[in-house]
Amino acid sequence: MVIKNGKIFGTDGVFRKGSIFVSENKIAEIIYDDSGESVCADSPFWYAFHEKTSMENTVDASDCYIIPGMIDIHLHGCNGYDLCDGTQRAIWEIADYQIKHGVTGMVPATMTLSRERLREIFQTVGTYEDKEGSRFLGATMEGPFLSAARKGAQKGEYIQKPDVAFLREMQELSGGHIRQVVVAPEEDKEYAFIKEIAAEIVVSLGHTRADYKTAEKAFEWGANHVTHLFNAMPEWLHRSPGLIGAAYDRKDVFVELICDGVHVHPTMVRAAFALFGAERICMISDSIRATGMPEGIYTLGGQEVCVKGRICTLADKTLAGSASNLHDCLKRAVLEMGISLEDAVLSCTRTPVRSLGLDKEWGSITVGRTADLVLLDEKLDIQYVIKDGKIVI
Repeated sequence: MVIKNGKIFGTDGVFRKGSIFVSENKIAEIIYDDSGESVCADSPFWYAFHEKTSMENTVDASDCYIIPGMIDIHLHGCNGYDLCDGTQRAIWEIADYQIKHGVTGMVPATMTLSRERLREIFQTVGTYEDKEGSRFLGATMEGPFLSAARKGAQKGEYIQKPDVAFLREMQELSGGHIRQVVVAPEEDKEYAFIKEIAAEIVVSLGHTRADYKTAEKAFEWGANHVTHLFNAMPEWLHRSPGLIGAAYDRKDVFVELICDGVHVHPTMVRAAFALFGAERICMISDSIRATGMPEGIYTLGGQEVCVKGRICTLADKTLAGSASNLHDCLKRAVLEMGISLEDAVLSCTRTPVRSLGLDKEWGSITVGRTADLVLLDEKLDIQYVIKDGKIVI
């Protein structure tokens, strides 16, 4: 396949016009128009490039941006399904919806549920096999090791203290597919859980009332991620910077940001990008099963959620996830919030996979990497989704 005349999002975070040659499922060569520079693998494709552009399997990407496939590392569901349904079909339906919206890789999250229910869910995760939808890159365990005071839409009756043995049991059931676990560090006595687990699984701080010192210590012991920045945590105050300030001070810490226009005010989205930079921000959707569905009543973590427009709330008006997919968030960040396209793309592609240590295969347009690509027009609407070198839509 040849994708020609598009604006390619390079590893330097800059768009340059050029063409991409895909061989089997890999990016084999990238040719930039401005310099004639050819970046290729072992085979000398350049000499036959003009012949290749006349092949039947050619995509004319004129007036399109070519970006890596987007990666959503925090979602719960969409299209009427949720990871916590605990079925193979639920994961497949989520994957099918996501690929059609440019998300070529996903890391769905559980909710705070009973131990028995979590066992069932992670058993399903452990037996799931990728099909033709979004690539299943693992799961996030969001709960039950949270603060009841900052539980958000999590079910309080199932919250428990951080438990290494239980996490490892879930990891075994999942076949090693738990990529990250969310922890309220103030509930982790002497940081024992973080100390033991951080070398095995990404530890993310979230649903927490931790102050600056507590969060700082948690980062020192190996936590390196923050769950949905600004939400379910203390406010960032000038004399009490809390988790947000501690994360800012640690340049190796990644933060998640929901850009659905509901969870975080546009001014704070701009502030976050100014503070942390796109290299540290993982844009996420936090989408629930209502995403892609009509307004109405849905469920999340065993609780009813009322969905009106883009707003999802419990009966007490607590925000309960998002009704937006990651592509929606990218568009809104650029078109409504003033985030540069380059920064938005980086935070939806390379940064999230870097945060989970999955960037050797996905997240950038690099020779030798899997050809997972999305073509956006000038309005940032999706024109093509390519996964494993094949056109999906």
